[in-house]
Parts: sequence; C-alpha cells; structure tokens
Amino acid sequence: MQTAFQPATAPAMPAALPPTRKRFDDDAYLGTCTATVLAVLPEGIVLDQTVCYARSGGQAGDTGTLALAHGRAVPLAETVYSADRTHILHVPAAADSAADLPRPGDTVTVTIDWERRHRLMRLHTCLHLLGSLIPVPVTGCGISPDSARIDFDLPESTLDKTVLTGQLNALIAAGTAVRIDRITPEQLAQQPDLVRTIGAAPPAGMQSIRIIEIPGVDRQPCGGTHVAGVAEIGPVVVTKIEKKSRTNRRIVVGFAPAAGLPA
Repeated sequence: MQTAFQPATAPAMPAALPPTRKRFDDDAYLGTCTATVLAVLPEGIVLDQTVCYARSGGQAGDTGTLALAHGRAVPLAETVYSADRTHILHVPAAADSAADLPRPGDTVTVTIDWERRHRLMRLHTCLHLLGSLIPVPVTGCGISPDSARIDFDLPESTLDKTVLTGQLNALIAAGTAVRIDRITPEQLAQQPDLVRTIGAAPPAGMQSIRIIEIPGVDRQPCGGTHVAGVAEIGPVVVTKIEKKSRTNRRIVVGFAPAAGLPA
C-alpha cells in the first residue's frame, strides 16, 4: 500500500513527549480506544495511547483507522516504533492533503483491523508451541497474517513436516490457557534460559519484563500479542522446512484449509 508518510528510519521524538501507553500489552482483545494526538510528524502520528501493536519482534504492525471528531476516518497503513522505542507511530495511508489528518490536541478513536490482528495473534502463539517442540536456540522469526516462520540454530536436522504438524495440532487441541506474567530484570538475569532467541534482550531500563507462559509448554519474554488459549489458534499445517545456511533451519507454518476459524 502506498503511504503518505515514509518511516524509513524511526525519528527522534520532540522533547518532553510522554511515552505511548500500549493498551495491547494488557489486553490483546481490545480493538478500539480513544486517544489524544500528541504530535503529527512526517513519519507518523503519535498518540498518548493506542491499541495498535507496533511492528517488532518479527510480528507485523497493526493496520486500522483513526476516526476524527468530524467523522473522517484516516486509514493506517502501518504501525511502527520511534527510535527510542517509547513512542508508537501511526503511519497513515496516502492522504489527499494535510487537512485530512488530525492535529495535536485532537481526540481520535483508534480502531484496529481486528480480523488481521487476530490472525497475527493466532500465528504468534503457534510459534511459541513450535519452539517448544524444537529445544534449540532461535535465530529469528517473522509473523504475517497468512503465515509465520521461525529459524533455529540447527546444523543438522531430521525434522519432518507431517510429524511437526501432528505435534502442533495435538498441543493446540489440548486447549491450554496462555498467561501473561511480569518479572524484574534481576529475576530474568537469574533465569537466562528463558531467553530463547540469540541476541535478543528486553530493552534497557525496563522495570518489569513481560513473560508469556503456556503452562507445561513454554515460558519466555515476549512483547507480542497472543490468544487467551491455544485452542483458539485452530488447526495449522507446517508448509515448509528449509535449510537457510549451514547452521540454520527455517520452519514455516500456516492455517490448515479446514481450520475452524477463518483461514
């Protein structure tokens, strides 16, 4: 989608601008909220709070709309972080003129594309299950609304698509609840094995670290959005296992054609 703003590099924020309140951290099912516009930058619109997840950790950013008081809805093409990762930039799709956009101080209603978000939540949670089946370090991941991939530090492999598909769907059928917990950086330092991804670490200066736990299956730091219970993922299929390098194996997963939820 063509955008009016071009966030090629995340900008520095104006001085004294308060951090964006991330409503999705506590409730991934909250689809809309009202917010106050703090700044309108060439790279995007900054609000005091938002339900839009900003692209990070391999998960795509949310799309949706900003509804202005006079009724016009500004479509959002992307949601990204500022350079300091304390502010979220709402990137409008192509606008006719600056008059189409809100101004600092305006009240807007933020609404996400829920169907797209829910697919991302289902697939992100699915990657946690997949990671639990392959207990080696993770080198990266990518989550789009249609498929997700996870890369493992795995020089040699006997992984099988059919076997992994069966194991994933068995975990999904178990219906385990997904919990959100928080620990301190000091507690994380005492449990370094919780961090599965090579080179990944929570941002410096955080007072608490968000932990996603699927009891008996997986527990690790994660800032993404997830479903409340794994049964909500629906049937999935491992579509590809690739050798990306001598020490890297990529596994791609998507929704099964017969999934109970919209594929």
